[in-house]
Amino acid sequence: MAKTLQVRFKGRSSIRSLHETVSVLTNKGDFDQALRLIHDFVERVFTEPLCVSQVFGSKTLDDLCQRIGKANLVSIKEELGCIEPKQADKPIFVYIVTKLQKSGGHTRVIEDFIKARPEGEHVLLSTELAGRSGPSFLTGGLERRASITFKQAPKLSLQKRLGWLQRQLLEINSERVFLFNHHQDCVAVAAIQPEMKLNASFYHHGDHHLSLGVYLSHLEHIDPHPMGFHHCRDALGIENVYMPLMIEDKGKRPSDQPFMANGTLTTCTVGRANKIEIPYFISYLDVVPELLKTTGGRHVHIGTLSPWARYRVWRGMKRLGIAKERFVYISWESNIWGALHKYKIDLYIASFPYGGGLTLVEAMGAGVPVALHEHIFSRVLAGIDLAYPEVFSWRYPEKLLSYCSSLTPEVLMRHSRLARKQYESCHIPKVSWSEEGSKYTPAALSNEYDVLSDERAAWMTQQVSLHGVISRVVYRILRRLRSYL
Repeated sequence: MAKTLQVRFKGRSSIRSLHETVSVLTNKGDFDQALRLIHDFVERVFTEPLCVSQVFGSKTLDDLCQRIGKANLVSIKEELGCIEPKQADKPIFVYIVTKLQKSGGHTRVIEDFIKARPEGEHVLLSTELAGRSGPSFLTGGLERRASITFKQAPKLSLQKRLGWLQRQLLEINSERVFLFNHHQDCVAVAAIQPEMKLNASFYHHGDHHLSLGVYLSHLEHIDPHPMGFHHCRDALGIENVYMPLMIEDKGKRPSDQPFMANGTLTTCTVGRANKIEIPYFISYLDVVPELLKTTGGRHVHIGTLSPWARYRVWRGMKRLGIAKERFVYISWESNIWGALHKYKIDLYIASFPYGGGLTLVEAMGAGVPVALHEHIFSRVLAGIDLAYPEVFSWRYPEKLLSYCSSLTPEVLMRHSRLARKQYESCHIPKVSWSEEGSKYTPAALSNEYDVLSDERAAWMTQQVSLHGVISRVVYRILRRLRSYL
């Protein structure tokens, strides 16, 4: 029966048919298949570039997850009986994650949360629904500063993982629980139930794709940047709170490090393939060679790119007669802030088409001037509201190239001070996130950004061509493979 229903759902592929199928499976007690259908549906949506920043959450899907979790919790409670959570000597903070990885903003946010409460016990519970975790990237550097326990769900069915997670939440006497799930993590969203009476928050970091958990009304909804806060509150109707990205101060730009020391501009972009190798109306891989031609300097890229992407950059450079060593490729840096100083970066060009909020904050804290891309249809992806008001932004490459060719050390120094001031005003840790009564107010949205509907329409028409379809299919396959590596 379950197999027949699944085939029927795939054939009709709508939220209504998904709801009907999952409801029948849940009534039958087939929680594993019900969770799998939700997981696979969300994964198909968030790997489709045309859906990015168009759909952010689904109350229907969140309700289905909650229904499954509530039904499963009955058997878990029966299994545990009347066992009371163990009393702890220290306050325990729990972080539910899908996967820990060496790169990615949410891992660094968790690290900062732990640093804010070094006296507590910190327990990380991973559902492992997106491949194998690399916990050493988090626990290795913090073990001397805090008590950290990392637990991974058994490599079993989704229902078994759900049971494992609910058991952990009931047995741990937590002070507070934070939900840091990936978009498709139906297990994490199903597990945390109102009747558990947990002091829990949903951290909305998967904020430009469909993400499960957005509509969990029994959790505090945290948005980490102004554009996300205003969109969730005003457009989605979610009662939320604002918790700005706060990063430990690692020092201003060294006073003995002048801008354009060699008479040329050194630029930098930080971003993995999942932020850069995206179908879009312009390509980072084509812009970089033109940038190097214009500046006569170097461009440092930090973040893993595919061999094909690197080849495209080098091919473009060769065509323009640019020496290969002027494009400095670094697959990973543990300290982005320090790397910006180490490589004497004059201008940080934020990744596009998908920007990175935490890296932008680090660049400003390091006193590096910033250039942001005005995404043609997404304020969240542009990130302009997160930067200092005078920040330079561009939509077409010609404007970026013209700006770079006009820069002087004096202009860069002025923007360096503005960037650092923004960091000190909004992002330097001042009050612990867990202190009662600490409230933050997001900045008003900038007037410097607007949606370019006609450009988006022109781009969308290209996506129905054979080339556009093939590009998106390749992207979706690679995106899915990368998420499980």
